[in-house]
Amino acid sequence: MKEALAEFIGTFTLVLFGCGAAVIAGADIGLTGISFAFGLALIGMAYGIGPVSGCHINPAVSLGAVAAGRMPISQAVRYIIAQVAGASVAALVLMVIASGKADYSVAENGLGQNGWGAGYLGEYAMGAAFMFEVVATFLFVVVILGATGEGASSQFAGLAIGLSLVVIHLVGINVTGVSVNPARSIGPALFAGGTALAQLWLFIVAPIIGGVAAGVLFKTGLLDTKAA
Repeated sequence: MKEALAEFIGTFTLVLFGCGAAVIAGADIGLTGISFAFGLALIGMAYGIGPVSGCHINPAVSLGAVAAGRMPISQAVRYIIAQVAGASVAALVLMVIASGKADYSVAENGLGQNGWGAGYLGEYAMGAAFMFEVVATFLFVVVILGATGEGASSQFAGLAIGLSLVVIHLVGINVTGVSVNPARSIGPALFAGGTALAQLWLFIVAPIIGGVAAGVLFKTGLLDTKAA
């Protein structure tokens, strides 16, 4: 329960402040500010709940840890349930807060949901969106597994992981809004509905492929930190 609660709180924080930066402050802080909001939220949680649960706050990370042999699937399932719940509650809270502004509507302003195609940010095609999410999640989970592996400098793990999320957002916001995290996508999509729900499959499937691929790479020993 302690680990699940930590994962709930961590994912809640990531979605509330990351997506909140886009919805509430996006016009003022721009894409760079939104990128740092996601990264800094992750850094804070890495040091806040990292000692409790490892601060996965992302189903792709938990499944990557399973593939790497660092976590049993039963524990990953508990983590994922908590992560999706945290993201969903955060999206609800964000919607309530944003609705306090007279000219806000979920249909017009959204909840920071992910997407692709006509009418969405850079209007990238589905293939480009899928490729970005697979590759970005793969690299993100490589950073996480490497920074938290045996022999790595644990004091700087949270900083390295958070900054990697910043640079992923700097490159990818215009492509998909950046998921690399199925829970982060599920929460806003549940309340945004419509196209966000219809396109949600990509932001579940692609990050899981990328995360598991990174885990398999570590499992094979090709990126074994103990041998470095």
